[in-house]
Amino acid sequence: MDEQLRAALIQGIAELDEPGVLSMVRACVAAREDPVAVIAACEAGMRLVGERYEQHEYYLSGLIMAGEIFRQVLEIAQPALESALAGRAQGKVLIGTVQGDIHDIGKAILQLALRSHGFTVEDLGVDVPPRAFVERALAWQPDVVGLSGLLTTAWDSMRETIQLLRAQTWPGGRRIPVLIGGGLIGEQVARFVGADYWATNALEGVRLCQEIVAHAHSD
Repeated sequence: MDEQLRAALIQGIAELDEPGVLSMVRACVAAREDPVAVIAACEAGMRLVGERYEQHEYYLSGLIMAGEIFRQVLEIAQPALESALAGRAQGKVLIGTVQGDIHDIGKAILQLALRSHGFTVEDLGVDVPPRAFVERALAWQPDVVGLSGLLTTAWDSMRETIQLLRAQTWPGGRRIPVLIGGGLIGEQVARFVGADYWATNALEGVRLCQEIVAHAHSD
């Protein structure tokens, strides 16, 4: 990908130009541009959106719009990404929105982002009971369990789920890392529920999953 196109994608995301960004991504796919480079450029644009939000140039609605644009970008690029990343599997991630919460868009974006980076993902859906996470984790043995929740009322469910996961005996005495995510999540919430990691956006979630898997493979 040439620098001019990369800069245009970054700027398009940063300016929340949905029609322009999606048009460029479709053209990139048709021209067989490297899909990983396309996603990387869009990720850079998302970082600019985050910075503008922190600087109060954008409000929450801007973050939500950027997330929706990025979700559509991933959907368009998904077939090319799957082909480009064949044989580069990163690990397995089990995700779901915890019981008492039915918000889905953040989790859906994370799922697409993880898959675009070579992860195998199983999504249990929304309003998932704690025991369902445990049963599936025991059967599938993921590298990471991701719990999503936007509502503050979901935190107790997160806590119960993590407590049940910790109470299980895992093959080899391993301990499955738990990542929590959601717009209101922070260090204090992570401590309350007993999570190992936390993230407030999909890109940070992918980075953390990469670190977790890399660390596990280095042991």
